[in-house]
Amino acid sequence: MADTLAATSPLQPLADRLAALPRAAAVREEPFTTMVNLRVDAAGPGGAAVAADLGMALPATATHAVAGDSSVIWLGPDEWLVTGTALTGRALEERLRAVAGPHGGVATDVSAHYTTLRLRGAHARDVLAKGCAIDLHPGVFGAGSAAQTLLGRAGVILLAVDPDAGDYRILVRSSFARHTAAWLMDAAEEYAQ
Repeated sequence: MADTLAATSPLQPLADRLAALPRAAAVREEPFTTMVNLRVDAAGPGGAAVAADLGMALPATATHAVAGDSSVIWLGPDEWLVTGTALTGRALEERLRAVAGPHGGVATDVSAHYTTLRLRGAHARDVLAKGCAIDLHPGVFGAGSAAQTLLGRAGVILLAVDPDAGDYRILVRSSFARHTAAWLMDAAEEYAQ
């Protein structure tokens, strides 16, 4: 008998339906992304140590920074979500604790709490606008922007990867993943022509 359960994506049952969406508003899951919640004083030695370790500064506003496989998403004045795929949640948590912990920082693996959806296409912004109250115009919500918002009544973290090209990431709690995916499929349906 195995000591651990095999990882299963919350959207596995919807994979075929997601794959059938039109290219103008394509949605695919990016499962099993490592996510670690980080709390640290960005202006103090802990913030500097984390920035040096990750190879990028901690964002000071509602944006996300990317370096290689990793991204750091600003969640609040002293809170970030660090994501990646190269390390396990436990490994990234331990690494961040090692550099931030001596300076009062805290790191917690939240990888199992979320899944990531990638929305791309000429009508991606139109789909988001149907259920998101923030201004999604690229002049306002440009590349690198991040927002905690509602999308189809589910709380999400929305990242503008390249809004001019219609490229967004949506981080949603695993328990709301099917609801959000179903909402996106419904909102994208009119662009199948």
